[in-house]
Amino acid sequence: MSSNGRKLELPASIVIRDLAQKIEKSPIDLIKKLMSNGVMATINQTVDFDTAAIVVGEYGFDAVLEVAEEEKQVETGEVPLWRQMIADENKALLKPRPPVITILGHVDHGKTSLLDAIRQTDVAAGEAGGITQHIAAYQIEKKGRLITFLDTPGHAAFTQMRARGAQGADIVVLVVAADDGVMPQTKEAIAHAKAARVPIMVALNKVDKSNANPDRVKQQLAEQELVPDDWGGNTMVVPVSAKQKQGIDDLLEGILLVADSNDIKGNPSGKVLGTVIEAELDKSKGTIATLLVQNGTLETGDVVVVGTAYGKLRAMTDYKGKPIKKAGPSTPVAVTGLNDVPSAGDIFAVVESEKIARAIVGERLDEAKTKAQFRKKVSLEDLFANVKAGEAKGLNLIVKADVQGSLDPIVTELNKLGEGEINVSILHAETGNISVNDVMLASASSAIVIGFNVQADVDARRMAEKEGVDIRLYEIIYRMTEDIGKALNGMLEPKLVEKIIGRAQVLQVFAASKFGRVAGCKVTDGELKRGAKVRLQRGADVVYEGDLSSLRHEKDDVKEIRQGYECGVGFKNFSDIQSGDQLVCYVVE
Repeated sequence: MSSNGRKLELPASIVIRDLAQKIEKSPIDLIKKLMSNGVMATINQTVDFDTAAIVVGEYGFDAVLEVAEEEKQVETGEVPLWRQMIADENKALLKPRPPVITILGHVDHGKTSLLDAIRQTDVAAGEAGGITQHIAAYQIEKKGRLITFLDTPGHAAFTQMRARGAQGADIVVLVVAADDGVMPQTKEAIAHAKAARVPIMVALNKVDKSNANPDRVKQQLAEQELVPDDWGGNTMVVPVSAKQKQGIDDLLEGILLVADSNDIKGNPSGKVLGTVIEAELDKSKGTIATLLVQNGTLETGDVVVVGTAYGKLRAMTDYKGKPIKKAGPSTPVAVTGLNDVPSAGDIFAVVESEKIARAIVGERLDEAKTKAQFRKKVSLEDLFANVKAGEAKGLNLIVKADVQGSLDPIVTELNKLGEGEINVSILHAETGNISVNDVMLASASSAIVIGFNVQADVDARRMAEKEGVDIRLYEIIYRMTEDIGKALNGMLEPKLVEKIIGRAQVLQVFAASKFGRVAGCKVTDGELKRGAKVRLQRGADVVYEGDLSSLRHEKDDVKEIRQGYECGVGFKNFSDIQSGDQLVCYVVE
């Protein structure tokens, strides 16, 4: 970002529409800039100061952070929404609550193994491809105190989930392998935690390996502004070995120390708020949502509103599956009773009655419907206009996934694949099995149906066969993105490359009644082939370029003639041949 740009004061976070107004640019242009920087966003979405600063910098602005008003209790933006919503709670009623921990890190650095070691269960062995596909939440006890863990996947495809996990957490534990060091995904995790203003501590894993180099890793961490505490910094770095179960107690004690130095409180008797960790549709039980209560006490029978879903809670279970009646701050619970599947990361709240809940959801649905209709009309108009103009060539997709937590990062990754020469258009993305309606939409729009951890209904399969619709099912995200990437490469326009296969010199010119004038040539390099392209050069000038129409050796027609041999060559609709002309024979591949 240029230091000579125009100064622009920006808050800690800002809605994209408002940011566009500040710099007097179109919101669409701004969204495109964000996409080019790897940020998928909508016009009503909030971005943090760092992201906004990068984007406005491209328009010649120098962004500076606005000074917050002293009376403000909390900063806005990437700070979790629930913190803003409890800012007016009576401070006398706030009580310490269990810290909520997210474990982030580069793939293969041992995140899942560390979680295994902490909860003494074997999760890693049952995971497809060794990647944690779903978000879970659970609690452990240490020194008579509870610690809540959010299990957010650490694979690159789940950047969006990681961001949500960091936002919902009080402390981020960054797993870094002592034998590998800080990697790209490690840096991403650090960025998410910093954006959410969440304390970071480091679990230096695999210290038992012979090639472990803790000092090198600490140096890399210091370069990322995470200076280890034993180097005089503020970042606690705990050596651990998840495989050998070494250092786990030290890590948990470190978490409690960091928690004690931060103001982690909630009001058990205050308004009930929290975040959706995961949600899915169960055939027998209906919608099952995993909620993290962050303020107040959630009880069975409460009416909850979350996004465009609502319902009276029929049952609650803790992370072990045990039925419970109440859940206080920092408690993860699985609930049933919602009428729809909410999105992971949505904020839930308890309201007085179902009538109020329906009214709130009705307003949200109307707003969403209006936006969806507007987007649909615009996108269809643009799409068909581009197709007619011959400008559009893309891949249409319909995406179905088992849970919202998987769907969001899949959509993000597929959109990234479409940032190149070929456009990826996701016509429909939803949770649940592949249905007849999905196939009908795919047939009408020449789309491919992608399914992640779902099945295609029998009727859907039959219709797919009838309509010639391709349904592809996956269990591992990177396999999906790999296949789509290959499909996109297959759709790219071929690059035409000229390959010279031979050269010849015209020695003499003959008149032939059948062919007009024929060049008597000697092949000096490679070979001449009938049907190939030919270029006749006279000095620096090209006097003819076209097809090689006839090729004869002595009196015989031949398909090719090689270096050292003489031949007679005829050109299509051209007879201005002179002795000494040079012949270049080539093919286009």
